[in-house]
Formats: sequence, C-alpha cells, structure tokens
Amino acid sequence: MSDKPRSIPFEPFNQPGPELGNQYDDDRVLRSYIRRVLPQDVRKDVEPELREMGELAGGELHRLQVADRPNEPRLTQWSPWGERIDAIELTDVWKRAHEVAAEKGVIATAYEAKHGALSRVHQFALAYLFNPPTDTFGCPLAMTDGAARTLLDSGNQALIDRAIPHLTSRDPKQMWTSGQWMTESTGGSDVGRSETLARKDEDGQWRLYGRKWFTSAATSEMALTLGRPEGNPEGGHGLAMFYVETHGDDGRLRNIRLARFKDKLGTRKLPTAELYLDGTPAELVKDTTGGVRDITPMLNITRTWNAVTAVSGMRHGIALARDYATKRVAFGAPLSEKPLHLDTLAAMQAELEAAFHLTFFVVELLGRMERGELDEAQQKLLRISTPIVKLVTGKQAGAVSCEALEAFGGAGYVEDTGLPALLRDAQVLSIWEGTTNVLALDTLRAMARGAGLEVLAMEVEACAEAASDPGLREAADIARKAVGHAEAWVHEAMGRGQEHVEAGARRFALTLGRALELALLVRHAQWALDHEQDRRPRAAALRFARSGVDRVTDLELEDTRALAL
Repeated sequence: MSDKPRSIPFEPFNQPGPELGNQYDDDRVLRSYIRRVLPQDVRKDVEPELREMGELAGGELHRLQVADRPNEPRLTQWSPWGERIDAIELTDVWKRAHEVAAEKGVIATAYEAKHGALSRVHQFALAYLFNPPTDTFGCPLAMTDGAARTLLDSGNQALIDRAIPHLTSRDPKQMWTSGQWMTESTGGSDVGRSETLARKDEDGQWRLYGRKWFTSAATSEMALTLGRPEGNPEGGHGLAMFYVETHGDDGRLRNIRLARFKDKLGTRKLPTAELYLDGTPAELVKDTTGGVRDITPMLNITRTWNAVTAVSGMRHGIALARDYATKRVAFGAPLSEKPLHLDTLAAMQAELEAAFHLTFFVVELLGRMERGELDEAQQKLLRISTPIVKLVTGKQAGAVSCEALEAFGGAGYVEDTGLPALLRDAQVLSIWEGTTNVLALDTLRAMARGAGLEVLAMEVEACAEAASDPGLREAADIARKAVGHAEAWVHEAMGRGQEHVEAGARRFALTLGRALELALLVRHAQWALDHEQDRRPRAAALRFARSGVDRVTDLELEDTRALAL
C-alpha cells in the first residue's frame, strides 16, 4: 500500500474577513452630528482633519494593528550584567500612535482652542476616530489631557511653564504623556486610604515613599499622584497632589522601581505596572491638604475620555460586523439579507447612537465650561452628567461588544482574527475611573451638592419640546416619564433611609443616563429629519425608546440582603 499522500479533491472555502474604509466618511452618526453642531466655517476648517484621521484609522493604523496583534510590551528589569534597568519596549502600534497623536493634535487641539469652546468637539472627534486602531493608546492621552487641565487649574505657574508645552506639543519628540498614580492595594476608589508617604528633605525637596498597585502607561514622562505629607491626618483631606517627572536627564527612573507588569484581561498593549516609590523626587502642586479635591479636574477629563472610548469602540465593532454581514453567506444568502441578523445589528446601532449623543453633549458642556460660558444651571448639569455618561456608556460598550463578537459566530471567539480583543478591551470601561456602583454613588453626591435632578429634567424637557414628529414625541415622552419616575423614587427612598437610596443607586443612575440619551437622540433625530431628510436617527430613537430606558424598581432591602449573602 502506497504511503504517498493523496491530493485534496476540492478547494477548501476561506471566508473573507471584515475590512474598513475611511472611518470618517463611513460614519453617518459623526458626520451628521458635526453638521448640526459646528458652524459652516468651523466645519470647513475641521472636516479635512477628521477625514485625514478617518483614513489613517481605517487604513494604515488598522493594518498595523492587525499585523501587530500578537505583540505586547516587554519589561526588562535587569541588564545581562545584573544592573537594575526597568526598560520597557513598546509595540509598533504604540510607537506609531504616539507620533500620530502628537502630529494630529489629539491633545493640542483642545488647548490651542482655535475654535473656542467647540475645540473640545473637534478634539474628541479626532480621539473618537483615533482610539480603536491604536490599542488603547487613548489611555495615556486621557491622563495627559487630564494632567494639562489640572495643572492649568492649579495656578502653579512654574509647573505650568515646565509641563504644559510638552503635554500639548505637536512634535512627537517633545510631546509628553502623563500618568495618574492613585490606585493602591488599600483600594482604588477609596483613595483616602492611600499609604504613600510624602516627606521633605533638609533641602526642602519633597520625596515620595510607597507602592502604587496599578499605574497605566508606565512609560509616561510625568505623573500626577497623591501622597500624605508626613504628620497629616488620615483620610482624603490629609492627602496632597504631587507632580513627578519619572526620568532624570540620564534617562534613568528617578527612584522608581517597576515591580511587574499587570497581567490583565484586556488592554494588554497598555503597559500597566505595579511600582515602588523609594524617595522619588516630587513637587507639591497646590496645598499640603485637599489633594483629592485638587486632582478632581483630572478625573472629570479622564471620565469623559472613557465615554468617548466606549462609543468609539462600539462603533468599531459595529463597522466590522456590518462589513462582514455583506460577505458571510449562510443558508443561501448573505447575513445582510437575513431579517434576524439585521434586527441584531439595528439594536446595536441604536445603543451606539444614543451613547454617542450623550457623550458629545457632555463634551460640548466641558468645552463651554473651560471657556467660562456655562451658567449656574449648566454647571450643575455638567457635574451630574459626568459620572452618568461614564457609567452608562461603559455598560453599553460591554454589551455591544459582546453582540459584535457573536455576529461573527465562531470567528469572533478565535484570537488570530483580533476580534476577542474588542470585548476584553471594552470590559475595562466599566471599571477604570470608577466602577458602575462608585459612579452611581457619585451621582447621588452630585445631587447632594446642589446638582439636582431638576437641571437634567429641564434638559430632557427641552429636547422633547424640539420634537414635532409623532413617533419622536412618543419616544420623548418615555424619557420624560423615566426621569419623573426616578425623581419620585429617590424622594420616596430618602424618606425610608440612606440604605434604601444606596441600594437602588445603580438603577437610578442608569435610568437618568438612558433617559437623557433618549432625549438627546430624539433632538438630533428631529434635526436630521428637518435638515437631512434622513430617517435613520428617527429609527434609532424609536428602537432605543423600547429597549428598557426606565430601570428604577422598588425592591425590599431585606430581600436583597437575603439573596446576596
């Protein structure tokens, strides 16, 4: 019997994978929003930059991301001769992303403020296009943006003069990124338990001692961090905010040791380290107390980036799934002709469009706040909307990414397609910068400090009044009723005690977020009908209105305890 291999009597089928085009030209939602929000002269100036970034996102950067998929950053702690070096080698995507971010002004645009308050819209539209193909390089950019804003707000002119030109530079060789070192083993959100000690030398130099359990973007040139000046009381008020430059003129880390990289579920291209501060030189940014308050501007910026990253990730997954649906044939026809598959894609798209309009509404408020253009009511609206937008979009991103993988069937579960990273990377968005529960409690704190429900309800009402289409009026009424129910519930729960309010805080905050999303989507849908004769935003609003906006329920606290424990 011959051992000669037999030739395969047929050619095996190979399924073409999804492809991307210009991510600005292909993004109906972003282009329609830009037409509504930006005056014609501003749009004429901005659109070429967005189109150029869209071409990079769907072209060079996407191809590089696919080719670079197996690679991760590497930490080399020791030289061959036993010297501690803690050297980090980044991936090719990250090296290129740094260049693009600087040259295209993904940070600089906001601070050059060429278009006033609308510069934030311009900047975050660039970030929205830039983020998906750059393997979470948006994380150090978020902290860089937050650090720039925080330093400018601090009034510390010496540090402003030192750091801002680097943080906002368009020259890749001059541009710095920043870290945000807050998380310790004692807790992430409970920063008041920080164990980092700040001590002054005899020469007046502050030095930091302690361990930071989770520091993303460990290659950043600087960081803002919290430490407790020696002798200060425990708790958040006893902390101070410090500025740290990570490397000396010789390129070595300044009394910083990288213990290890964190082995994370996702964002694996992001070099996240556990590090030790062993007398690290630092500069006091403001006061020796009140550091948690002083670093708040950074948190507000990074939470906004988190929301932009969430909507951009959703859009990326949908774009891939939509293209694949035109190529994958099952049971005699492409998936794009299967009613059930189309229904699934439509549901994902509705979630995206709602999340997009809430996110960029907060971006608009942020831009106007930085320019001093918000009245008192609008400032309250921004205060309550910031934790809400991060909370609700983080949950949506996880759900939509899960559906996106399923839209590819088995290929969505196979690593070398690159698709599983969509879901893994989305999961961090409901954790980083405050989990859903932490942000729900922050929403309650915002209300307690004067950012009441009435400002949010007024915005929902204003959006509802803009609707003339009967279907959109009906959808707007669902948003109104959801906010009214949430308001009635929180007042009733307060009467029963703080425990009852806290137990329902997540459902309460999700209701406010989804109701505001629906209202803003209704407003845009009416505009699109009137100015673009486009019914697709209307379809998104009607579908989203029926997707479960009101999450408030009355559950017995004793039953909750019994079930949970």
